[in-house]
Amino acid sequence: MPRRTCGNRAMIWALRLGLMAGVVLLWEWWAPGGLLPTPGQVWHAGIGLAAEGRLWRAVGDSLSIYVAGMASAALVGIPLGLAMGSFRLFGRVVDVFVFALAATPRVAFIPLIIVLLGLGFQAKTFIVFLGAVMPVVLNTYAGVLAADRDLIEMARSTGAGRGRIWRHVVLPGALPFLATGLRLGATIGLINTVVAELYTAVRGLGGLLAIYGNTFRMAEYFVIVAMLATIGVIVTEAMRAVEAHLSRWREER
Repeated sequence: MPRRTCGNRAMIWALRLGLMAGVVLLWEWWAPGGLLPTPGQVWHAGIGLAAEGRLWRAVGDSLSIYVAGMASAALVGIPLGLAMGSFRLFGRVVDVFVFALAATPRVAFIPLIIVLLGLGFQAKTFIVFLGAVMPVVLNTYAGVLAADRDLIEMARSTGAGRGRIWRHVVLPGALPFLATGLRLGATIGLINTVVAELYTAVRGLGGLLAIYGNTFRMAEYFVIVAMLATIGVIVTEAMRAVEAHLSRWREER
């Protein structure tokens, strides 16, 4: 990796940490007594929840649902998006239903999901799947449709078959769209994990969020919010790394 790139990343992370420290200091100075917890109170509440094991059990419950839902979304969304873009008639027939489903709030499906799947792991995973799969499908579909027509014609003029054109022109061109879809799906999937835990069996981080919010235990509440934000940052950075890796693979092709 070039030294300049490493230096830029280090500077960006230093600025991020500085901004975060400034927010914490402002919070410490501004937090009204008795209404909002101070950062110190949140820290001590987090230590207590971690020592009890309650925080880590909730994280484990939420991550298991999140990973299962995201894996299902990728396994279904990527092939479906590729098929919709590769077979135009199929894509034109199906896309209106996909767009309609994407425009419908996922919360509207929760009562039906509970009736069909109950309140357990399967129902929560399906709620996460519904939220994450749409960006994956739509971005993959758009990526295949955006394939460079000049490159395709050039490949055909050299005698390349449909399969080779798909592997060497269409798929590499669709990778940035696919990676963006996965990143957006990962973010929405994390939100839907909390929604699923709030509306079904109250467990995981979403369950603790409901319990501490309803009882106005704000220090513990902010611990859960901070944990969700941390998981979101980790997921986003991991997806950015995947996106960079796919971009390098595309350039090598």
